[in-house]
Amino acid sequence: MSVKNKEVAVKRNNIVKLLVFFFTVLGTLSAGVQAETTQVTTPTVGIVEHLGQMVPLDEEFYDEFGNLVQLRQIINKPTIVTFVYYRCPGICSPLLTELAHIVEKVDLELGKDYQILTLSFDPSEKPELAAAKKENYLSSIAKPVNANGWRFFTGDSANIRRFSDAAGFYFIRDGENWVHAGALIFLSPEGKVTRYFNGIQYLPFDVKMGVIEASNGKVGPTIARILRLCYSYDREGRTYALNVTRIAMAATLLFVAVFVAVFILRPRKQAKGK
Repeated sequence: MSVKNKEVAVKRNNIVKLLVFFFTVLGTLSAGVQAETTQVTTPTVGIVEHLGQMVPLDEEFYDEFGNLVQLRQIINKPTIVTFVYYRCPGICSPLLTELAHIVEKVDLELGKDYQILTLSFDPSEKPELAAAKKENYLSSIAKPVNANGWRFFTGDSANIRRFSDAAGFYFIRDGENWVHAGALIFLSPEGKVTRYFNGIQYLPFDVKMGVIEASNGKVGPTIARILRLCYSYDREGRTYALNVTRIAMAATLLFVAVFVAVFILRPRKQAKGK
């Protein structure tokens, strides 16, 4: 074997070893992500998108005045649903504060063009607390709004669970508090799930587009999908923690693609050119 052929053979062996190494790492990471994906399919805590599905409009909840109201009586226009609990020490208050800010900024009329339905998933919370929260958040909006456009509800555990499960929102009790995610869930006037905005920060334009699409029953892609890609919920800290496994997998895929392009495909093209 000539010296040149030996060099080519050595180079090929090195390339094969590197590829075996990277795909071994990739396989390990993929197994980890696959396990996570399996957990997310039927999670204890989190959000599973039920885009295009209907929520049960026959469920009944108590409004801020203590009246028992069926969902079909109020869901007759584009509706933004927020699942929270009113005594939440974590993300619920920032979420509702942000939503009040959006109501103030967006050039749509609350109660006419769209409405907001906030439901406590803590069955121990009662209409009196819901009324207090409603007064608090509506008073923070620096423009006149229709008070009937943002409703605050409570209910029993069975009705809450059926509604939240249908919307793809999952939560569990943790001592005196609850572990849960934060999101806006958009419904069409018929009660169809049309869009999810994950997290607790939103842009007025995005919310406006979500409302307009919901009014037409149009199902749209999720805003802030990166939350699901790169973050996982930290139960102890009640925050979203950076998911290193998923990011490492993405970086490995990118590295392998660049490696193959630079060290395998490119030399072959150059050799053909000669």
